[in-house]
Amino acid sequence: MRALRHPNAGEIELTRVLHALSDPVRLDVVRQLDHEGEATCAALDCGRPKSSMSHHFRVLRDAGVVRTRSDGAAHMNVLRREELDRLFPGLLDAVLAAR
Repeated sequence: MRALRHPNAGEIELTRVLHALSDPVRLDVVRQLDHEGEATCAALDCGRPKSSMSHHFRVLRDAGVVRTRSDGAAHMNVLRREELDRLFPGLLDAVLAAR
């Protein structure tokens, strides 16, 4: 399995984070991770096709919103809340509270 790239905290850009959070599917994934903590891709897909979810997870990962690790055949995802809160105070709270 290939290693997944994650930006360092200093590489996380507000515009990329906002783009990642602008899609309803990705926003739903972030809401679930914020509420439930670490979860597999399968637990977060809500029956959506694996190919489209792979794209959404890559966008979230590349933006620095989530961190993904391999656990056997599964990918485990976690919201990078501490880093995002430090970089952009209040952003996640505001976005996640909006409906």
